[in-house]
Amino acid sequence: MGAIIITGFFMLIGWLVSSRLKAKFKRYSEIRLTKDLTGAEIARLMLADNGINDVQVISVEGQLTDHYNPATKTVNLSHDVYHGRNAASTAVAAHECGHAVQHAKAYSMLQFRSAMVPIQNISAKVINIIFMAMMFGAFAIKGLFTFDTALLVIIACYGVFALFALVTLPVEFDASKRALAWIETRGIATRQEHDMAKDALNSAAMTYVVAAIGAVTMLLYYVMIFLGRRD
Repeated sequence: MGAIIITGFFMLIGWLVSSRLKAKFKRYSEIRLTKDLTGAEIARLMLADNGINDVQVISVEGQLTDHYNPATKTVNLSHDVYHGRNAASTAVAAHECGHAVQHAKAYSMLQFRSAMVPIQNISAKVINIIFMAMMFGAFAIKGLFTFDTALLVIIACYGVFALFALVTLPVEFDASKRALAWIETRGIATRQEHDMAKDALNSAAMTYVVAAIGAVTMLLYYVMIFLGRRD
């Protein structure tokens, strides 16, 4: 029950942060950029300025689905960002290119995060199996798997989730820092537009902060349960 309450709480906080983020992006999307450049043009310009010639900028479906894929070397921008000529699309496009710059410069935290992706995926599958087993009472097979062993596996999985979420924070903050520095140095935006881009990226970063706090909280919750059973 405690895990459900914690999960529900952070889902609510995440929804509130996401709603606030969408509202800000909507507001900033209505303010046309003085330089009149699309998100795609911003991305290609930032990549070129950083000497990156092997990364493609493409349009993808969805809203706030923007991301950089190091495996395919593509900056994937949602339709509104790809074609947008505003502070919001400028912020997002430059941020995703910030990840491309990290990749090109072998930024250690991005490399660490990328290396953790398969471990994160395996942990997610394992913990789903454990929870399904607990739900359907499979721990009646005590000879194979005790409840304490299950708790240790859950703690290990949440340890991976928490570490992944924490490592994500410097990766995201650094990408935004690179993006804002380039926007200012290149003179892409006015001071007001730059401030809007910064505000939008700070709001986006809060989603990762909430996710990290949630992951650490869940880890500590299961650690406390395990320690409590040993008293």
